[in-house]
Amino acid sequence: MKKILVINPGSTSTKVSLFTDDILSRESALEHPLSELAQYKTIMEQRELRRNSVLRFMRENNINIQDLSAIAARGGILPPLCSGTYAVSQSMVEYLEQECPVDHASNLAAVIAWEIAENKVPVYITDPISVDEFIDESRISGMQEITRKSMVHALNIKMVARKACEEIGKDYLQSNLIIAHLGGGISIAAQYKGRIIDVNNANDEGPFSPERSGELPVGDVAKIAFSGKYDRRTLKKRFVGNGGLIGYLGTNDLREAFKMAQNDKNAGLVIDAMAYQICKEIGAMATVLKGDVDAIVITGGLAYSQTFMEKIKKRISKLGLVMVFPGSYEMQALASGALRVLNGKEKPMEWKR
Repeated sequence: MKKILVINPGSTSTKVSLFTDDILSRESALEHPLSELAQYKTIMEQRELRRNSVLRFMRENNINIQDLSAIAARGGILPPLCSGTYAVSQSMVEYLEQECPVDHASNLAAVIAWEIAENKVPVYITDPISVDEFIDESRISGMQEITRKSMVHALNIKMVARKACEEIGKDYLQSNLIIAHLGGGISIAAQYKGRIIDVNNANDEGPFSPERSGELPVGDVAKIAFSGKYDRRTLKKRFVGNGGLIGYLGTNDLREAFKMAQNDKNAGLVIDAMAYQICKEIGAMATVLKGDVDAIVITGGLAYSQTFMEKIKKRISKLGLVMVFPGSYEMQALASGALRVLNGKEKPMEWKR
């Protein structure tokens, strides 16, 4: 039996789980109040706080390093790389600590796991955000100075793609899927024979989400940017963090938005518009796959809402089979990636700068 500790930092919590082979044994979401996080200028400065919360989980559950076969950590924002499971190295940790240009909670996972492991057990990451499998056409933006980038909820997307293929009896590496990850940010990917060949950047493109503005008319953005009303950081926060449902309705909770819609027609219109934009992006990805779609797979927190799912299904059902996997499978995906390596089904990939 292989015991795998899984570490997955989010914006205000650190999820920690213990898996025995592919069976979840223990789990906890260790909350970090905003008032506690406010003292840190950068996310990397939260390292000690987050590490101590993981160590506390280990103590409370009698988990010792020597009992573990591996630690599986969420992949941080590394330079573009192929999908797969990577062995964490000192070089990777140093990059995430000192060189990564994006301040993101996922960068903490490998750093904390490496410190806890103390070279006594291997540490792995699987399918980080910067997985890049784009075809050449996907990179062209329309402006020569700007190249489209693959920034994607790869971990959950790849996991639910595997689950969907198991259910429909298709070979994962021979299937064509559209996968829509609907959370605080929204990624809608075209996956061709196991490769994500196109996806919207959830921070800059695609549908608006509970917390993000999505794609905006570039001319109007330029006017706002040069209006003198905002500095760069404040304007960026309007796009990512205070956009979407928050910007329109003051909440990032779809359940609250539906409650508001009972007495507010505008709230209902905003919800319908979010569903509309999601469907429009799914339709676009169908053209990327030339209409050859084995299934449309919907996942993420918004997928828990049956009412919202019905709004989406009404528009896309003729494009192909629609499958819904609510919530996130990130912890299972991390454990599965490490387990495939431990069992010799895959070789760990080596990360190079």
